[in-house]
Amino acid sequence: MACHDLNQQLNIPPGVRKIVLAGNPNVGKSVFFNAFTGLYVDVSNFPGTTLEISHARVGNDVVLDTPGVYGVSSFNEEEKVARDVIMEADVVINVVDAVHLERDLFLTQQIIDMGIPMVLALNMIDEAKRQGIKIDVKKMEELLGVPVIPTVAIKNVGLEEVKKAVARARIGNALPELQEMLPLVEKKTRTRAEALLILEGDPFIAARYRMKPLDRQEEIYLARRRRVDAIVAAVVQENPSGASWKTSLSRWMMHPLTGIPLLILTLGILYEFIGVFVAQTVVSITEEGIMQGYYEPFIRTLIGSIIPASSIPGTLLIGEFGLLTMTVTYILGLLLPLVLGFYLSLSALEDSGYLPRIAVLVDRMLMRLGLNGRGIIPIILGFGCVTAATITTRLLGTPRERRIATFLLAMTIPCSAQLAVITSMLSRLGPGYTFFYVFLIAVIFVLTGTILNWILPGKPSDLLIDIPPLRFPRPINVLKKTATRTKNFIQEATPLFAVGALLIGTLQVTGLLETLQNWLSPVTVNWLQLPKETATAFIMGFVRRDFGAAGLYSLALTPAQSVVALVTITIFVPCIASALMIFKERGWREGIIIWPTILILAFLIGGLISQLLI
Repeated sequence: MACHDLNQQLNIPPGVRKIVLAGNPNVGKSVFFNAFTGLYVDVSNFPGTTLEISHARVGNDVVLDTPGVYGVSSFNEEEKVARDVIMEADVVINVVDAVHLERDLFLTQQIIDMGIPMVLALNMIDEAKRQGIKIDVKKMEELLGVPVIPTVAIKNVGLEEVKKAVARARIGNALPELQEMLPLVEKKTRTRAEALLILEGDPFIAARYRMKPLDRQEEIYLARRRRVDAIVAAVVQENPSGASWKTSLSRWMMHPLTGIPLLILTLGILYEFIGVFVAQTVVSITEEGIMQGYYEPFIRTLIGSIIPASSIPGTLLIGEFGLLTMTVTYILGLLLPLVLGFYLSLSALEDSGYLPRIAVLVDRMLMRLGLNGRGIIPIILGFGCVTAATITTRLLGTPRERRIATFLLAMTIPCSAQLAVITSMLSRLGPGYTFFYVFLIAVIFVLTGTILNWILPGKPSDLLIDIPPLRFPRPINVLKKTATRTKNFIQEATPLFAVGALLIGTLQVTGLLETLQNWLSPVTVNWLQLPKETATAFIMGFVRRDFGAAGLYSLALTPAQSVVALVTITIFVPCIASALMIFKERGWREGIIIWPTILILAFLIGGLISQLLI
C-alpha cells in the first residue's frame, strides 16, 4: 500500500502529519482515539479488506486508529492493515498495558526497529499498582529511547501529557543485531521499515521491490524477545498482595463450572434488555406508535395529494412496501432502537472486559464448528438482530470463519423480533413441544457448523486474545462507541433497505408477489403438510422475519404443524435487510450460494420433520 493510495482511499489531505495509534488488542486505544478526536471521525474500509479504519483531522494532523495486533508480520488481515498504516506514520503513539509489559513491548520494539518516531503510553498504570506491580518509568524511557507517559485512559489521566509528548516523539533504541543486517537491504528499499520487514520474511513488502523475502525472522524475533525480557527485568518490580475479588471473578468467568451459569445469567439479562424491553416495548412505541401512528398517515396524505396512491409510483413510494413508508419506518422505528440497544450492550460488555472471557469459555466448543471463541460475539448479537450480527463477523480472524459464522447466523439464529413471536406461539403448545423446537434448532446449529468445518478448506485459527482487567464500564466511553457504531450502521443499512423495498414493491405491482405465493403453495401443502396460507407467511418472512412468524400466529395449526412451521421459518432465508447485508459482507458470489442453499435446506428439513410428526 503506497502512501498516496492510503491518502486517497482514506481521504487524508496531502502534507498533513499522520499520528497513528498502535497496540495489542484491548489495551485501551479506543479511549485514546476518542480523547484525541471526539465523536467527529470518519470510518472507512481499508483498501482491499473488510476492516474499518477510524481516522479524524485534528488541527494540522490526522489521527488514525489501527486494529489491535501483537506484531506487524502479515500473518492475518489485521496485521497487514496495521503494518501498512504504521509504515506511513509520522508519529506512532504506542499504547501498552502496564500489567502485561512482557507481551506488549514486543510490538513496541518491532516499531522502534522500523525507525518510526514514537511516544509510549503506559496505560492501566492504576491496575498495575493494584496488583503490586511497580514500574520505573524513567528507566524504561532510557532503555527504550522514547518518551514514556503513565496513563489511566478511562479516567482521563495522562492523556493531555501524551498529546504534548507527540512533539517530543523520537526514534528509539533499535536492536544492536540489526546494525549488520539492515544496511544492504535498506539500500534497495524506500524506508528502513520496509527493509526490516523483508528481513523478517514479509512476502508482500518483498514483492514491491521484486525481491525474495529473507529468512532472518527467527533470529530477529529471538533477539527482540531477549531485549524485551531484559527491559522488563530492569524496570518492573512485583509484590503481589493476594488476588482481589475482580481476579477471582475473572477466573470464575472462564471456568466451565462457574462460567457457564454466569454466561446464561448474562445472556438472560441481555435478552430481557434487547429482546424484551427494546424489541418489544421500545419498538412498539417507535414503530407502531410514532411511525405507523403519525408518520405514515402524514406521508401518505402528503404524497397522495400529489400522485394517486393506487398508481405504480404511488405504490412504490407509499404502498405497503413503499420507499417512504416501509423503508423509513423500518430504519427509524425498528432498526434504530434495536441497533442502539445492541451496540450499547456490546460496548458495555467490551468496556467491562467480559467479552474476551466469554470467548475463552466457549473456545473449545466452537472449535468443533470451525470457529474459535470470538465467534460467540456475532452469535450472541444474532439473537438481537442478524443484520447487525452479520456486520460483526468482521471481528473474526479469517475469511473461512466469517463464512461459517455468516451461514450459521442466516440459517439457525432467530432475531429478537422473530423470537418474540415464536416464544408466544410456543407458549400455547406446552413445555414438551417447546423443548422439542429448541432441541431441533440446537441440533441443526451444531450439525451445520460441523459440516461446514468439514467441507471448507482450512481449519479454525487459534484463539489469540488478551484478557484485560475487569472494570465497570465507563459511561462516556460506552456512549461514544454506541453513537459512532450506530451512525455507521444506519448509513450502511439505509440504502440496502431502500433497494429491498423497491424490489418487493416491484414484485407487488407486477403481480409477481402473488404468483410466488401461489407457486409456493404446493410445497407448503404437499411437502410441509401445512395450510396453503402459510405460503404468504414465508413470502412475508423474507420481507421481515417477525412478519413471517406473525403470519403463522393467526393460522389454525395443530401443535405438530406449529413445530414444523416454526422450524421452517426459523431456518428460512433471513429478512431482506439481513440478506442484503450478507451480499455486502461476503460478496455477490458467496451470497448467491448462501441464499438459495438456506432456502432449500429450510424446506427440506421442515418437510422431513413433517413426515416424522404429522
